[in-house]
Amino acid sequence: MFSHIPVLLNEVIEGLDIKEDGIYVDATLGGGGHSEKILEKLDKGRGFLIGIDQDIDAISVATERLKKYIDKKKLIVVKNNFENIDLVLDDLKIDKISGILFDLGVSSYQFDEGKRGFSYNKDAHLDMRMDKDIPLTCEKLVNEFSENDLYHIIKDYGEDIFAKNIAKKIVEYRQNKKIETTLELVDIIKTAIPAKLRFISGVGKNPAKRTFQAFRIYINREMEVISIALDKIIDRLTVGGRICVISFHSLEDKLVKDKFKTFAYPCTCPKGYPCVCGKKSKGEIVNRKVIIAKDEELENNRRAKSAKLRIFERGKYG
Repeated sequence: MFSHIPVLLNEVIEGLDIKEDGIYVDATLGGGGHSEKILEKLDKGRGFLIGIDQDIDAISVATERLKKYIDKKKLIVVKNNFENIDLVLDDLKIDKISGILFDLGVSSYQFDEGKRGFSYNKDAHLDMRMDKDIPLTCEKLVNEFSENDLYHIIKDYGEDIFAKNIAKKIVEYRQNKKIETTLELVDIIKTAIPAKLRFISGVGKNPAKRTFQAFRIYINREMEVISIALDKIIDRLTVGGRICVISFHSLEDKLVKDKFKTFAYPCTCPKGYPCVCGKKSKGEIVNRKVIIAKDEELENNRRAKSAKLRIFERGKYG
């Protein structure tokens, strides 16, 4: 069963500042938790929601959960990657939207469903694809990529200080046997890290945590697609329309923070000189300080611990 507790739910609903006649997008539909609350706000007006997800399992469950809103024509569900948000809106003949939510990363279901290969705690085939239609799996990555490429992926996306040795051990192992399962990969990673130092690599947990994160981000192009999507959606917002982004690790959060700063302060002219570049602000950052989960939520949902919410509002110019 696709079970996913939506994080920062109240904060997202408040952050979107929902108007009952607006058009909204949940770019990461998942189990439909956030969407359901948005739809409740839209139910009495003429507004509607577009739910996008690349995971067919998520779409199946969300469609069943939110069937009454689909029947009322309040919800349109689309299977796609949110980097194609412009094409989705064009296909639906929608020019402007009132708000959009990105809930980044992997859902509870994708972690808990062992066969998907996201978890380093469950034995499964090495997959890690959010969209089962993409060709690159984790098995292909660890068995075919060069040692140098593996090193850079682990270093850049996992920020693991043992990246070089982990890449080396992966290549050494596969010379004798193909790497096929998650726990097989976990064991290889453990051999690359001195036992006394494994807590450093695993941030106090499994030492494979950072490597698994790195491979998942690379396979699903997570950093690239959010950057593309934000650039595409900013000009599709109505004045006062908002972008809400929930991220779960520092790389994503920094990307979103920097992107919002660029939207708000696009001028590239040298400081102290008059602006001649002609670039206008696209709006303002709503929360200067990142929003995190309250203690009450943390008690009920441990996966909210690393969640960070940033909000941007479209202005009149730009």
